[in-house]
Amino acid sequence: MYNSLKNDKEIFEVLNLETKRQQENLELIASENFVSTAVLEAAGTVLTNKYAEGYPGKRYYGGCEFVDMAEDLARERLKKLFNAEYANVQPHSGSQANMAVLMTFLKPGDKFLGLSLAHGGHLTHGSPVNFSGTLYQAVGYTLNPETKTLEYNLIEDLAKKEKPKLIITGASAYSREWDYSKFRQIADSVGAFLMCDMAHPAGLIAKGFLNNPLEYCDIVTSTTHKTLRGPRGGIILVGKDKENPFGIKTPKGDRIKLMSEVLDGMVMPGIQGGPLMHIIMAKAVAFNEALQDSFKVYAGQVIKNAKALSEKLLKFGFDIVSGGTDNHLLLIDLNNKSVTGKQAEISLGKAGITVNKNMIPFDQRSPFVTSGIRIGTPAATTRGMKENEMALIAELINKTISNFENEKILEEVKAEVKDLCSKFPLYSQLN
Repeated sequence: MYNSLKNDKEIFEVLNLETKRQQENLELIASENFVSTAVLEAAGTVLTNKYAEGYPGKRYYGGCEFVDMAEDLARERLKKLFNAEYANVQPHSGSQANMAVLMTFLKPGDKFLGLSLAHGGHLTHGSPVNFSGTLYQAVGYTLNPETKTLEYNLIEDLAKKEKPKLIITGASAYSREWDYSKFRQIADSVGAFLMCDMAHPAGLIAKGFLNNPLEYCDIVTSTTHKTLRGPRGGIILVGKDKENPFGIKTPKGDRIKLMSEVLDGMVMPGIQGGPLMHIIMAKAVAFNEALQDSFKVYAGQVIKNAKALSEKLLKFGFDIVSGGTDNHLLLIDLNNKSVTGKQAEISLGKAGITVNKNMIPFDQRSPFVTSGIRIGTPAATTRGMKENEMALIAELINKTISNFENEKILEEVKAEVKDLCSKFPLYSQLN
């Protein structure tokens, strides 16, 4: 594999270095995972050569009969995975999926609610430096200052005060379960549409370990590369029996046609042109993998590992935001460890442990420094690591943070990390 790249020595060296980094380092970034070799192969197929603007059976180019088959497979597998009635697999990213949805439901200047970026929300949920915060009036709801969890009564009060046209649920750095039924009640009380961005926990939701937003939300978006363990990309879903998802009255039986016309048209030609057909094929492969019973075992272990890691870190005196986790990630407040998120990210990186600095609720530091780090277990679980390894990882994290300026200790930890990773080989066929 990749033999033809040897002719480009510089690029081949970059590929080798990155492969080695992934193999020998401990990947704990919550939004990252390792795809199967089948997904890798699908992403590198001849489908990358094909322009296929439009949708299956309705393309602007000829010669699309076979890429149509790939996209149809991706859509049908995705709908089966989440019990959805509508699916669009063309968004290049989760951000573009969110853009398509916001542009469908909102007009420039309309108001919407989303979880504040500083409290775990995503850029596309209303950050002032993002399109979502510049095109629309974004109002951020926040977490309870004591429990660091969602406070539904306060969110309801905010919704009644602001009267948004849309409410967004979902987060990038929130470790607890979401009660979509309560959000549905809040949205209905103010006449708002309800959206969920389930990018982070999608794989866990698919196998029934977390609440399914499709049962309550008008529309749902996700990425495909986090807990779904697919290639990098985005998707849009609508659940079954959602009457008039756009607030448009339609004759019975025309609902799917309406969704296809409105949503499909907003993705293409609304915000993007030709779809990445090689990535759509890779998505189809990943969705098929997620439909298997083995993926349910995997998803369950992701959560077990996150809980085990959280419990062990608590014993080492780490301050876990909200006191623990219900999903695949945990957010750590480092204030009591006298180290910033930036310092922790750098020192852990030197020790072979990859994490990202992250703001914590009510953070007093800037987004470039932060007071916390975010940790996730999807990638380590893909390698086959379980609770015993989580206990060791917690020890290594504690050792690193406690000696974040001691280069000798960091080298010792790096050697331990390399030894641990060697017991759970990754992409050994690429060596």
